Amino acid sequence: MPEESKPPTRALKWEGGLHLLDQTRLPGSTEWLHIQSVEQLISAIQRLSVRGAPAIGCAAAYGMVLATQDCSNGEEWKTQLLGQGKALREARPTAVNLVVGVDLMVNHGLTLLDKETFDPNAFQTSMLEKAKSFHKADEESCAAIGRHGATLLKEGACILTHYNAGPLATGGDGTALSIALEAHRQGNPIRVLADETRPLLQGARITCWEMDQAGIPVTLQCDGAAPSALASGLVDAVIVGADRIAANGDVVNKIGTLGLALCAHEYNVPFIVAAPTSTIDLQSPTGDSIPIEERAAEEVRGWLGVETTVQGVTTRNPAFDCSPAKWVTALVTEKGIIHAPSTERIAAQLS
Repeated sequence: MPEESKPPTRALKWEGGLHLLDQTRLPGSTEWLHIQSVEQLISAIQRLSVRGAPAIGCAAAYGMVLATQDCSNGEEWKTQLLGQGKALREARPTAVNLVVGVDLMVNHGLTLLDKETFDPNAFQTSMLEKAKSFHKADEESCAAIGRHGATLLKEGACILTHYNAGPLATGGDGTALSIALEAHRQGNPIRVLADETRPLLQGARITCWEMDQAGIPVTLQCDGAAPSALASGLVDAVIVGADRIAANGDVVNKIGTLGLALCAHEYNVPFIVAAPTSTIDLQSPTGDSIPIEERAAEEVRGWLGVETTVQGVTTRNPAFDCSPAKWVTALVTEKGIIHAPSTERIAAQLS
């Protein structure tokens, strides 16, 4: 069995208020942000201090607690609930968990307002309990995904990952990387091959940091090296997370995932997607209906404030791409494994 590793560092916590690990500072330093308002939370989400669809969803749930913390009457509570909820929903357009977290809290708050008397303290306590319950559910979901997904890995498997879908992307142990962590705990001597993930290097900065903490052997490669790794037989499985999954199983994830899905299909390597059922958007029949966020040109033009290209060059910087369901070998959720996901198979698991 592997040596006991310390518990993974979490992306967020509630300790007398919302605290986010500032992931833009990793791996150089671990700094926590004390978020005191929805405006501060939106800024943190947009600059990627907190990122990963499930983690954003959990942060959003706590954000709605902050939205109503200073309200003194029911009308003010409702105004803040709806207005701040709308602003938070629009912080990033692609990850569906953000909307799930906000809507859960808005609906809970409106239900509380149906009561005959308004007690600010009781309402605030109930809102916080709801947010903590949502966070706990994501933690449990991550653990279940890990248990289900670990059964798909052979002894000593080499896993190729893209972006970061570990503890810092969720409220628990991660989605894709929860599978790696669980396999490691079970004594499977797995290895991780991590794409750097341009343009913000979340794979290099965060995935490698998480795997190093867990004691799992990790090798870093340029994004462009991934196809050659698949072609040469170095990889036993590609495992990625998702920011949104359409009803038919199309997967929207970090830009670069589509190329991995295609190469994995071509070279007969399992392409596994790990995500909670809250990431499945039944209102989006296919991936074509999911909005893709376009991010700032500065992310592509340079790094750490230093321009690395021709000044003023036109850029294209989509944050995500869409991999068709036909190339997905298995979708792992907290409810189990969906092999060759389709509209019918996804609906059956969710029913």
